[in-house]
Amino acid sequence: MEDLEPKKSYISWPILALMDFVTVIGFDDLTYNFQNQGMGVITSWIIMLFLYVIPYSLMVGQLGSVFNHEGGGLTSWVRGTSGEFLGYFTAWTYWAASIPYVVDTANSIVVGLGWAYSGDARLQDHMSNGWFAFWTLVTFIVFIVVQSRFKRSLEVLSTIGGIAMFGMTVLFVLMTFTALAMGGHIATQPMNIHTLIPKFDLHYLTTIGLLIYAVNGAELIAPFVTKMRHPKREFPKAMIMLAVMTAFLTIFGSFSLGVFFDAYHLPNDLKMNGSYYAFQALGEQYHLGNLLMYIFAWTEVFYLAALLAVLLDAMTRMLISDTGAKYMPKVLRKTNGNGLPVNGYLLTCGLSAFIMMLGIFLPSMNDIFNWLLNLNGIISPGVTCWIFFAFIKIRQDSQKFPSDYVYIKNDKLALSVGWWCLIITAVATIFGIGPQDVTFGGSTWWYELIINFVSLIVLIGLGALLPYVTRRETRSTTGSAFTRLQWSGILAALFLTIVGDLYLGGSNYHHNIISIVVISILGIALVIAFGWKEYNLAEK
Repeated sequence: MEDLEPKKSYISWPILALMDFVTVIGFDDLTYNFQNQGMGVITSWIIMLFLYVIPYSLMVGQLGSVFNHEGGGLTSWVRGTSGEFLGYFTAWTYWAASIPYVVDTANSIVVGLGWAYSGDARLQDHMSNGWFAFWTLVTFIVFIVVQSRFKRSLEVLSTIGGIAMFGMTVLFVLMTFTALAMGGHIATQPMNIHTLIPKFDLHYLTTIGLLIYAVNGAELIAPFVTKMRHPKREFPKAMIMLAVMTAFLTIFGSFSLGVFFDAYHLPNDLKMNGSYYAFQALGEQYHLGNLLMYIFAWTEVFYLAALLAVLLDAMTRMLISDTGAKYMPKVLRKTNGNGLPVNGYLLTCGLSAFIMMLGIFLPSMNDIFNWLLNLNGIISPGVTCWIFFAFIKIRQDSQKFPSDYVYIKNDKLALSVGWWCLIITAVATIFGIGPQDVTFGGSTWWYELIINFVSLIVLIGLGALLPYVTRRETRSTTGSAFTRLQWSGILAALFLTIVGDLYLGGSNYHHNIISIVVISILGIALVIAFGWKEYNLAEK
């Protein structure tokens, strides 16, 4: 009988560490935070590793072990500890947090193609904000079609691309130190202990969220904890290996950036083009011209394209399949003959277009890129708070939530660490709302502050609206919240409003902002007018 039983396949701790590493950090994360903090980011990385990344990863390990029969997802953790509604709302906020991420990914593809084609940063000088938003939207549509046909292969390609991106990052660090050994010079001067200490002020507090955004993602490997042969011994080893690799990449990678860029006088477009500038400078150091930059550019495009296609599918399926029918409207759960949630894709595209519409009023394409990236530094840490919330819940009643792997056996000590991470993440989320990369108190600063609040209200508020739509479906004899004519009117009003705002945002029309406000108000009024009345109500 034992011979007939299938052998269980286990995952080794080095493989788990490598899988987690690919999801946690990348070369772009280094340039983003280097522009925010300069060489002082090295100290920030060290603090983050010991006081945040390691505890965060080990908490994820215990949560994945407790809820191993439910797939180990973040939604199941909150649902299992706090009920169905908070489980739904967690799924929604996790999905909403992915919207700026996929928009930023699509933007990065457009930027990467510009570098891969022209070999320089001329794209930002020749492309208007409206056209930048248009090509980003086209990228969305293309990859929604592509992923439906090649989903499995693209998952493999995104993994290969992630490993290739890690390889390029390691190559950059090694070649930088080799160049220094051959007599190269360090651009950041003076280079001393004071250079490595960040300036702890209001600006620093607004940048912590982007640090957390750079290192989160460990929850994606939680389901694999129970697939280890000895989780109690092997999982901590995997997390230690992860910490060592992350430390190597962040510390030496940031130092390497300081070799090629003067940390005291950084380019304004470092977040958008810094990775390409870095490999361009490295190629010049080795007399290779733009060869390394072109290799990196195509690696970046290849990886991001596959990642975008998988994200668009995975995030939509996760939201629709991992939430109860009590809160998620039937119209969004509906799938076509191929099992694809087409209406969910439309919602994703619609909200992505809305986020892009907010950004087109900014002064330049570089400002759009920076704002979207910083928006991720607000929403992503906010969602990460759910992880620490769930961990606190299971440690408040550890007898009710047993697991094979336990992070810190003493409940009181474990709770104090959980609260520490939750408070730090919440503070980073709140301060992250303050705009970065622009002059404090200027017109652009105030505009970014306003659209940060607008983005949060719309993305989170829509999650509270969907249960209302679901109740309308329940009250209807036809099972539909709105009639076909109402849906047509609502979608047409939204489409025309977005297209009109995008067009005016990219034009030089003198009164375009006033016109955009008027069109937006009319669009909202039309949506409310079309959807206000309920038809086909069931008899009481």
